[in-house]
Amino acid sequence: MRLLALFLTSLLLLSSATAADKARPNVLWIIVDDMSPHFSCYGEKTITTPHLDRLAAEGTRFSQAHITAPVCSPCRSALITGMYQTSIGAHHHRSGRGTVRQKLPSPVEPVPGMFQRAGYYTCIGNGQGPADRPNARGKTDYNFDWDPAIYDGSDWSGRKEGQPFFMQVQLPGGKLRGASPAAAQKLAARAAKELGSSVKPADVTLPPHYPSDPVLLEDWAAYLDSIRLTDQHVGQIIARLEKEGLLENTLILFLTDHGISHARGKQFLYDEGTRVGFILRGPGVPKGTVRDELVSANIDAPALSLAAAGLPVPDWMQGRDLLAKSYKVRDAIFAARDRCDETVDGIRSLRTYNWKYIRNFYPDRPMLQPNAYKDGKAIVQTLRRLHETKQLSELHERLFFAPTRAPEELYDLTADPFELNNLAADPGQKSNLLTLRAWLDTVMAQTKDQGREPESEATYDSDMNATDPAGGGKPPKAGEGATTIELMKRWRTERPLKVNP
Repeated sequence: MRLLALFLTSLLLLSSATAADKARPNVLWIIVDDMSPHFSCYGEKTITTPHLDRLAAEGTRFSQAHITAPVCSPCRSALITGMYQTSIGAHHHRSGRGTVRQKLPSPVEPVPGMFQRAGYYTCIGNGQGPADRPNARGKTDYNFDWDPAIYDGSDWSGRKEGQPFFMQVQLPGGKLRGASPAAAQKLAARAAKELGSSVKPADVTLPPHYPSDPVLLEDWAAYLDSIRLTDQHVGQIIARLEKEGLLENTLILFLTDHGISHARGKQFLYDEGTRVGFILRGPGVPKGTVRDELVSANIDAPALSLAAAGLPVPDWMQGRDLLAKSYKVRDAIFAARDRCDETVDGIRSLRTYNWKYIRNFYPDRPMLQPNAYKDGKAIVQTLRRLHETKQLSELHERLFFAPTRAPEELYDLTADPFELNNLAADPGQKSNLLTLRAWLDTVMAQTKDQGREPESEATYDSDMNATDPAGGGKPPKAGEGATTIELMKRWRTERPLKVNP
């Protein structure tokens, strides 16, 4: 009888655990590279994005979502910890890859480990399953040492029956279009084959800060096709969740890691670089809702995900649970850009609903400093060619090729949404400027911004020896960033960091 009682008790406990697992929602992040919110649910007219539109219609869309860093690895380092990259020493792009290592400050840790300890199956891949191969795992790109064991596999198909999962789906997004006209044309052919048509350059309307050049128009058309292909991939993930009976118990977060990779987008703190699409769908998420408050999408994602799974949100986490009854709306969004590959820079911004304040730590350097990654793109090469042949307008010359930058920039986002007219020197805006300047100083101090001090030369050398700025993970060669490295070292003395304007 005693053995029978123990057996029945074990069955009851197992049944209760299984029921608890089924009650806990799955959490699925869809993270897309290099893409601004040019989706039809955000007002884009040139293309349609039916699957993202469906997510928005069945969930909540954030119209003013921004990220804390306009380049992959700092943004993703913030995303996976719920912390500003400047607070944890992960602010320099592709850093901590050499002999000088970067450790997370205690008690900060990556979010997947928290889910894993709570019994979740943690995975990272493309969401198309059911493969569970180590080499199929998706992009991480974290600027600190971390244990690969925080991921159990590459797809939720590897979990135990009934086990909830935490999945990061990583999609190439804007990177699909490549860097050359040939790559753009190849993507157009793919779009025509898979989607029945491709975007015509003649149908593209560029933002006013770019000249209407054929190379730029073709690139933007390919970019829009990359969005359509991304939308198709999202649709396939939704269909898979539906087929497997998982959709209604899965919290889906869709976001991009930063804006479009363009001259004034990726790597910079204008809205083209920081504003992203951010959509939630799933248990506890209001349907058909648009929220217009300012949110820091990448550091808010971990807090709301943990809370949705019934897990505690650590006190050290700087993100906020956007679904909590106690949620407090932000008055402003803080963002930062630091060294990108071999190119040393430091920029900070504070964005309110109506104003953008930007501070340049290196005002003595041009905006478009040499950078192997960006200079390898046909769009940037075209801008440089148009500059050299004096074919650019006064506006485009001022925006891209002024020899120095203003220490401070101030934009009225209501009257000037593309941030073209810097009002920092306008006497009528002095009070506004001083307020935002002091506010940014306070945020930098409160978040213990580590970018207020220049990166040591030893750390810079360590990362330059570890990673080729042009890509590939090998030390740089002549013509692939090595010349720029020498320039950066010379400018370290000639054009040093100036945190205060």
